Formats: sequence, C-alpha cells, structure tokens
Amino acid sequence: MNANPVLWNLDGRGVATVTLNRPEVNNAYDAGLINGVLAAMDELGKKPSLRVVVLKGNGKHFQAGADLRWINGVRPKSADENEAVSRATFEAVQRLNTLPIPTVALVQGGCFGGGTGVISACDVVIAADNALFSITEVRWGLTAAIIIPQLCDAVGVRQVRRYALTGERFGAEEARRIGLVHEVVPLAELEAAGSKVVEQLLANGPEALAETKRLAMESSFGGMSVDDEAYARLVKMHSARRQTREASEGLASFAEKRAANWDHKA
Repeated sequence: MNANPVLWNLDGRGVATVTLNRPEVNNAYDAGLINGVLAAMDELGKKPSLRVVVLKGNGKHFQAGADLRWINGVRPKSADENEAVSRATFEAVQRLNTLPIPTVALVQGGCFGGGTGVISACDVVIAADNALFSITEVRWGLTAAIIIPQLCDAVGVRQVRRYALTGERFGAEEARRIGLVHEVVPLAELEAAGSKVVEQLLANGPEALAETKRLAMESSFGGMSVDDEAYARLVKMHSARRQTREASEGLASFAEKRAANWDHKA
C-alpha cells in the first residue's frame, strides 16, 4: 500500500505534475485519494509560479473510479457522513474544473466511473491507444450524479444518455469521437504528446489563459446552469443512492463476483 495516494511536484517552468498513486487498486479513489487531490490543489494554489497542471495515474491504469470496498464501508454510515463523502468527491472534481490555469490529463488503461468525471473537468485530455472508458455507476446500483454536469459539458447530453445508462465500455477512438478526449496516441508516445501540449500552453499569456478559461466556463453547462443549490441537490442524490437496497445488492454483486439480482423488492 502506498503511503501517499497523491504525489505532486512543480518544476522550474511552473508545470505541476499531480499523480494518482494507488496502483495496487488501479488508482480507485477512497477518502485518502480524495483528500490528497484537495491537499495538492491547496498547496499548488499557493505557488505564484504555477502555470500548468498535468494529471496522471501511476501504473497500468489512469483511474478506476470509486474503490467499491471503501464505498461499501461508507454506505451503512449516517446520511450526514455519506453526504460528506459525496461533497468531498464533488469538491475534488470541481477544484480541477475551476482551476484558473490549464489542466492536462494523460490517460492510459482504465478510466472508469469518477475517472471519466475527472478528465471531463480537465482542459486537455490525451489518451493512449490502450485506454478504456466506462461510466460504470449504474452497474452497481449507484449514480454518477456529481459528475453528470461535467460529462454533459464534455460529450453532450445525447452521449451521456447512452453511456451513463448502459455503463458499457468503449475505447480511446470512440472517446475521441464523442469528445471525451482530444487526442489518441500510442502508449509509448503519451508523455511526449503531453509535453508538446504543455509547451504550447507555456507559450501563451498566463492572464489571457485564465480569462479565456473563465469565459469558457461561464458559457458552459457546468459553469452557467449548475449553481451551488443544484450541486447541493446532486450531492444529496449521490449519497442517498449509495444507501438504497439496490446499491447494497449492486455492491454485494461486485464483492461476490456475480451478476446482480435487480428483482429484489425496494
């Protein structure tokens, strides 16, 4: 088990690299990883030299969504505790979404559930040709409530209505076609492709970049239509769904490696 679930460093150019560091569970998020992302954002926000953030996942996979064993442990707790978990998860994604500097995500291997929300919150997303995507929550009787706005921003409502409802897996080229990623490159070229984009960003005016991003956010679904009250409602929905009998069955099916029985009575 890694002591630091999120690693970060800042180079002399002002380029920060934030690395999700739970490769033993495919970088699935738990409280430690969520808090690690928030702490990294806090520390980087204090750096006046910060120009670009590059987000990566350590190991074979970028991010496998929620750690369902952790989720199953959270589920029986109080409604307030469940809301706190959903709120922290939302805040981690939203901090990336609204960071006033460019963010670049480099995706290899699996990018599932919340991972798709994370990359939807980044400005530039480059995927390796081995990347695989899925908005998985419904498979376990859960919902992707707190990342639906970012996903709709990235790929549009029509695509979300397919992929968030089916939970099906799709490859890097399909992700590029629908707008979830901007570019697909061979795995061996992922770092180089990211470096090229970073250099392009560094060549531009920092204040102009910040203003352009802010204006884009103001014009977007996630920036304009979903206010604090709406997000509070999404957080409540996200946490309440976790405590349903349906979610209990879905999470049990995952733990027991079997098909879920959705014929149970609510």
